[in-house]
Amino acid sequence: MIITVTGSAGSGKSTVAKLLAQKLKYRHFSAGDLRRQIASERGMTIEEFNKLGETNPDTDRLADERLAELGKQDGIVVDGRLGWRFIPRSFKVFLRIDEKVAAERILKDHLAGKRRSERKLKTVNDVLDEIAERTRSDVARYKKWYHLDYRDPKHYDLVIDTTNLTPEQIVDRILIAAKKRSQD
Repeated sequence: MIITVTGSAGSGKSTVAKLLAQKLKYRHFSAGDLRRQIASERGMTIEEFNKLGETNPDTDRLADERLAELGKQDGIVVDGRLGWRFIPRSFKVFLRIDEKVAAERILKDHLAGKRRSERKLKTVNDVLDEIAERTRSDVARYKKWYHLDYRDPKHYDLVIDTTNLTPEQIVDRILIAAKKRSQD
């Protein structure tokens, strides 16, 4: 089985995907980490790399190819905006969250050194601005190059609002739904 996890900023995608992989004894792959690595190798921040992606589809191509290759395997959990598209046989999960709660989580993690950001984030409003810019860039890129909106729930087998849930509760819901689907 392959599980792909995407969602809104601060919804817990990476945390949930890592925990899910650990619980299932699967491998974990992060498309975001790969994109950050490529950006760094090119001497760019992720924001600069995403902005470039609005006019150059090559910025996504390497991650897309890697995702498609991973889709030939089993026993993996992938977190990334378009994992579901490039691994169509996966169990597709979208995590959503209240934007203010997301901003509070991101700021807390950022201040604790647990979250990377090229910008200095000091307030929830700083984070809300960063979320809005990142979402705008992602939506523009994906509409232009893939003709889709990754936020549309019709793409997913399961949509979970994580606003008031712990990562463990989210993982449990995913496991129950994935097991049910595999029995159908």
